[in-house]
Amino acid sequence: MSLLRVENVSKQFGSLIAVNGVSMNVEPGELRAVIGPNGAGKTTFFNLISGFLTPTAGRVTFDNEDITHMLPARRVWKGIARTFQITEVFPELSVRENLRVPVEVAAGHRLSPWLSADDDGEIRARVTDLMDMSGLADKADRLVGELSHGDQRATEIMMALALKPRLLLLDEPTAGMGDQETYDIAQLIRKLHKDQSLTIVLIEHDMRVVFHLADRIMVLAEGAMLAEGTPKEIAANETVQAAYLGKAAA
Repeated sequence: MSLLRVENVSKQFGSLIAVNGVSMNVEPGELRAVIGPNGAGKTTFFNLISGFLTPTAGRVTFDNEDITHMLPARRVWKGIARTFQITEVFPELSVRENLRVPVEVAAGHRLSPWLSADDDGEIRARVTDLMDMSGLADKADRLVGELSHGDQRATEIMMALALKPRLLLLDEPTAGMGDQETYDIAQLIRKLHKDQSLTIVLIEHDMRVVFHLADRIMVLAEGAMLAEGTPKEIAANETVQAAYLGKAAA
Protein backbone atom coordinates (compact mmCIF):
# COMPACT_ATOMS: atom_id res chain seq x y z
CA MET A 1 0.00 0.00 0.00
CA SER A 2 1.35 3.43 -0.95
CA LEU A 3 2.28 5.73 1.92
CA LEU A 4 1.48 8.83 -0.17
CA ARG A 5 -0.96 9.03 -3.07
CA VAL A 6 -1.35 12.21 -5.07
CA GLU A 7 -4.24 11.78 -7.47
CA ASN A 8 -4.64 14.09 -10.47
CA VAL A 9 -4.00 17.27 -8.48
CA SER A 10 -4.16 20.71 -10.05
CA LYS A 11 -3.59 24.19 -8.67
CA GLN A 12 -4.75 27.29 -10.48
CA PHE A 13 -3.99 30.91 -9.58
CA GLY A 14 -6.36 32.99 -11.67
CA SER A 15 -5.53 32.16 -15.28
CA LEU A 16 -2.21 30.50 -14.32
CA ILE A 17 -2.26 26.71 -13.95
CA ALA A 18 0.79 26.03 -11.76
CA VAL A 19 0.15 22.28 -11.38
CA ASN A 20 -1.93 20.46 -13.95
CA GLY A 21 -3.33 16.99 -13.22
CA VAL A 22 -0.24 15.48 -11.57
CA SER A 23 -0.37 12.05 -9.91
CA MET A 24 2.28 10.29 -7.83
CA ASN A 25 2.44 7.23 -5.58
CA VAL A 26 5.22 6.93 -3.03
CA GLU A 27 5.85 3.57 -1.38
CA PRO A 28 7.10 3.17 2.22
CA GLY A 29 10.89 3.39 2.34
CA GLU A 30 11.19 4.92 -1.13
CA LEU A 31 13.43 7.86 -2.01
CA ARG A 32 11.71 9.80 -4.79
CA ALA A 33 13.09 12.83 -6.64
CA VAL A 34 11.05 15.53 -8.37
CA ILE A 35 12.97 17.44 -11.02
CA GLY A 36 12.20 20.00 -13.69
CA PRO A 37 13.19 23.46 -14.93
CA ASN A 38 12.48 26.62 -12.95
CA GLY A 39 8.78 27.40 -12.99
CA ALA A 40 7.79 23.77 -13.56
CA GLY A 41 5.53 23.74 -10.48
CA LYS A 42 7.74 21.68 -8.17
CA THR A 43 7.44 23.78 -5.01
CA THR A 44 3.71 24.33 -5.62
CA PHE A 45 3.40 20.55 -5.84
CA PHE A 46 5.19 20.21 -2.48
CA ASN A 47 2.90 22.86 -0.99
CA LEU A 48 -0.11 20.78 -2.05
CA ILE A 49 1.32 17.71 -0.32
CA SER A 50 2.27 19.54 2.88
CA GLY A 51 -0.94 21.57 3.11
CA PHE A 52 0.32 25.07 2.49
CA LEU A 53 -1.96 25.13 -0.55
CA THR A 54 -5.27 23.38 -1.25
CA PRO A 55 -5.67 21.79 -4.68
CA THR A 56 -8.08 23.32 -7.16
CA ALA A 57 -8.82 19.73 -8.16
CA GLY A 58 -7.62 16.27 -7.22
CA ARG A 59 -6.91 14.45 -3.97
CA VAL A 60 -4.00 13.76 -1.61
CA THR A 61 -4.03 10.73 0.70
CA PHE A 62 -1.46 9.75 3.32
CA ASP A 63 -1.44 6.29 4.86
CA ASN A 64 -4.83 5.70 3.21
CA GLU A 65 -6.37 8.83 4.82
CA ASP A 66 -7.64 11.74 2.73
CA ILE A 67 -5.63 14.81 3.79
CA THR A 68 -6.54 17.05 0.84
CA HIS A 69 -8.05 19.75 3.06
CA MET A 70 -6.07 19.04 6.24
CA LEU A 71 -4.12 21.92 7.81
CA PRO A 72 -0.30 21.76 7.66
CA ALA A 73 0.09 21.34 11.43
CA ARG A 74 -2.20 18.32 11.44
CA ARG A 75 -0.23 16.78 8.60
CA VAL A 76 2.91 17.10 10.72
CA TRP A 77 1.21 15.16 13.50
CA LYS A 78 0.17 12.54 10.94
CA GLY A 79 3.82 12.10 10.00
CA ILE A 80 4.73 14.55 7.20
CA ALA A 81 7.62 16.97 7.73
CA ARG A 82 9.39 19.23 5.25
CA THR A 83 12.21 21.66 4.66
CA PHE A 84 12.12 24.74 2.43
CA GLN A 85 14.12 26.31 -0.39
CA ILE A 86 15.27 29.04 1.99
CA THR A 87 16.73 27.44 5.10
CA GLU A 88 14.34 27.84 8.06
CA VAL A 89 16.31 27.80 11.33
CA PHE A 90 16.64 30.00 14.43
CA PRO A 91 19.96 31.73 13.65
CA GLU A 92 20.23 33.34 17.10
CA LEU A 93 20.04 29.93 18.84
CA SER A 94 22.66 27.20 19.07
CA VAL A 95 22.45 23.93 17.15
CA ARG A 96 21.45 22.20 20.39
CA GLU A 97 18.68 24.73 21.04
CA ASN A 98 17.40 24.56 17.46
CA LEU A 99 17.02 20.81 17.74
CA ARG A 100 15.51 20.92 21.21
CA VAL A 101 12.53 22.98 20.00
CA PRO A 102 11.09 20.28 17.66
CA VAL A 103 12.13 17.48 20.02
CA GLU A 104 10.00 19.03 22.75
CA VAL A 105 7.13 19.49 20.30
CA ALA A 106 7.35 15.86 19.17
CA ALA A 107 7.36 14.73 22.81
CA GLY A 108 4.13 16.64 23.48
CA HIS A 109 5.68 19.40 25.60
CA ARG A 110 4.89 22.32 23.30
CA LEU A 111 2.82 24.15 25.91
CA SER A 112 4.47 22.75 29.05
CA PRO A 113 5.77 25.49 31.41
CA TRP A 114 8.22 23.04 33.00
CA LEU A 115 9.60 19.54 32.51
CA SER A 116 10.29 16.76 34.95
CA ALA A 117 13.86 15.54 35.34
CA ASP A 118 12.98 12.35 33.46
CA ASP A 119 11.38 14.24 30.57
CA ASP A 120 14.30 16.64 30.37
CA GLY A 121 16.75 13.74 30.32
CA GLU A 122 14.89 12.04 27.47
CA ILE A 123 14.81 15.26 25.46
CA ARG A 124 18.53 15.88 25.99
CA ALA A 125 19.30 12.32 24.89
CA ARG A 126 17.21 12.69 21.74
CA VAL A 127 18.91 15.98 20.86
CA THR A 128 22.31 14.33 21.34
CA ASP A 129 21.31 11.44 19.09
CA LEU A 130 20.25 13.86 16.34
CA MET A 131 23.50 15.80 16.56
CA ASP A 132 25.56 12.61 16.45
CA MET A 133 23.55 11.32 13.48
CA SER A 134 24.15 14.49 11.49
CA GLY A 135 27.78 15.10 12.42
CA LEU A 136 26.90 18.34 14.18
CA ALA A 137 27.95 17.28 17.70
CA ASP A 138 31.18 19.30 17.62
CA LYS A 139 29.14 22.41 16.77
CA ALA A 140 26.42 21.81 19.38
CA ASP A 141 26.85 25.14 21.17
CA ARG A 142 27.63 27.28 18.13
CA LEU A 143 25.01 29.77 17.02
CA VAL A 144 23.42 28.40 13.85
CA GLY A 145 23.67 31.84 12.23
CA GLU A 146 27.46 31.57 12.44
CA LEU A 147 27.64 28.21 10.65
CA SER A 148 28.20 27.44 6.98
CA HIS A 149 25.24 27.10 4.66
CA GLY A 150 25.73 23.33 4.60
CA ASP A 151 25.67 23.04 8.39
CA GLN A 152 22.60 25.27 8.57
CA ARG A 153 20.85 23.02 6.05
CA ALA A 154 21.88 19.92 8.00
CA THR A 155 20.43 21.51 11.15
CA GLU A 156 17.15 22.21 9.35
CA ILE A 157 16.94 18.63 8.07
CA MET A 158 17.53 17.26 11.57
CA MET A 159 14.89 19.65 12.97
CA ALA A 160 12.43 18.08 10.55
CA LEU A 161 13.61 14.59 11.54
CA ALA A 162 13.11 15.50 15.21
CA LEU A 163 9.37 15.56 14.52
CA LYS A 164 9.55 11.80 13.87
CA PRO A 165 8.08 11.89 10.36
CA ARG A 166 7.22 8.91 8.23
CA LEU A 167 7.53 11.08 5.12
CA LEU A 168 10.20 13.77 4.76
CA LEU A 169 9.90 16.38 1.99
CA LEU A 170 13.13 18.17 1.11
CA ASP A 171 12.89 21.23 -1.14
CA GLU A 172 16.23 21.74 -2.93
CA PRO A 173 18.42 20.56 -0.01
CA THR A 174 21.73 21.27 -1.80
CA ALA A 175 20.82 24.62 -3.40
CA GLY A 176 23.62 27.18 -3.28
CA MET A 177 26.28 24.72 -2.07
CA GLY A 178 29.77 23.93 -3.24
CA ASP A 179 30.89 20.43 -4.10
CA GLN A 180 31.92 19.36 -0.57
CA GLU A 181 28.76 20.68 1.08
CA THR A 182 26.64 19.04 -1.63
CA TYR A 183 28.42 15.74 -1.02
CA ASP A 184 27.94 16.02 2.77
CA ILE A 185 24.21 16.75 2.50
CA ALA A 186 23.73 13.97 -0.06
CA GLN A 187 25.46 11.55 2.32
CA LEU A 188 23.22 12.71 5.19
CA ILE A 189 20.10 12.13 3.07
CA ARG A 190 21.36 8.68 2.08
CA LYS A 191 22.04 7.87 5.73
CA LEU A 192 18.55 8.91 6.83
CA HIS A 193 17.00 6.90 4.02
CA LYS A 194 19.00 3.74 4.64
CA ASP A 195 19.66 3.73 8.40
CA GLN A 196 16.35 5.25 9.50
CA SER A 197 14.27 3.56 6.76
CA LEU A 198 12.80 6.99 6.10
CA THR A 199 10.56 7.68 3.12
CA ILE A 200 11.87 10.80 1.36
CA VAL A 201 10.68 12.93 -1.55
CA LEU A 202 13.09 15.63 -2.64
CA ILE A 203 13.14 18.45 -5.17
CA GLU A 204 16.64 18.83 -6.54
CA HIS A 205 18.43 20.57 -9.43
CA ASP A 206 21.80 18.87 -9.02
CA MET A 207 21.55 15.84 -11.28
CA ARG A 208 24.53 14.20 -9.58
CA VAL A 209 22.53 14.09 -6.36
CA VAL A 210 19.34 12.97 -8.07
CA PHE A 211 20.82 10.10 -10.04
CA HIS A 212 22.92 8.82 -7.12
CA LEU A 213 20.15 8.95 -4.49
CA ALA A 214 16.73 8.44 -6.05
CA ASP A 215 14.90 5.13 -6.45
CA ARG A 216 12.48 6.82 -8.85
CA ILE A 217 12.32 10.23 -10.51
CA MET A 218 9.35 12.32 -11.61
CA VAL A 219 9.94 15.10 -14.14
CA LEU A 220 7.65 18.14 -14.19
CA ALA A 221 7.46 20.67 -17.01
CA GLU A 222 5.03 23.59 -17.21
CA GLY A 223 3.03 22.18 -14.30
CA ALA A 224 2.47 18.73 -15.81
CA MET A 225 4.25 15.41 -15.43
CA LEU A 226 6.59 14.89 -18.35
CA ALA A 227 7.94 11.48 -17.32
CA GLU A 228 8.39 9.12 -14.40
CA GLY A 229 10.70 6.16 -13.89
CA THR A 230 13.96 4.84 -12.52
CA PRO A 231 17.11 6.94 -12.89
CA LYS A 232 18.19 4.73 -15.78
CA GLU A 233 14.84 5.16 -17.54
CA ILE A 234 14.81 8.94 -17.04
CA ALA A 235 18.41 9.32 -18.26
CA ALA A 236 17.49 7.44 -21.44
CA ASN A 237 14.22 9.29 -22.03
CA GLU A 238 14.67 11.44 -25.16
CA THR A 239 11.74 13.71 -24.28
CA VAL A 240 13.28 14.48 -20.88
CA GLN A 241 16.69 15.04 -22.44
CA ALA A 242 15.25 17.53 -24.93
CA ALA A 243 13.13 19.37 -22.37
CA TYR A 244 15.43 19.41 -19.36
CA LEU A 245 18.46 17.17 -18.94
CA GLY A 246 20.28 17.94 -22.15
CA LYS A 247 23.87 16.74 -22.04
CA ALA A 248 23.57 15.92 -18.31
CA ALA A 249 21.89 12.63 -19.25
CA ALA A 250 24.58 11.61 -21.71
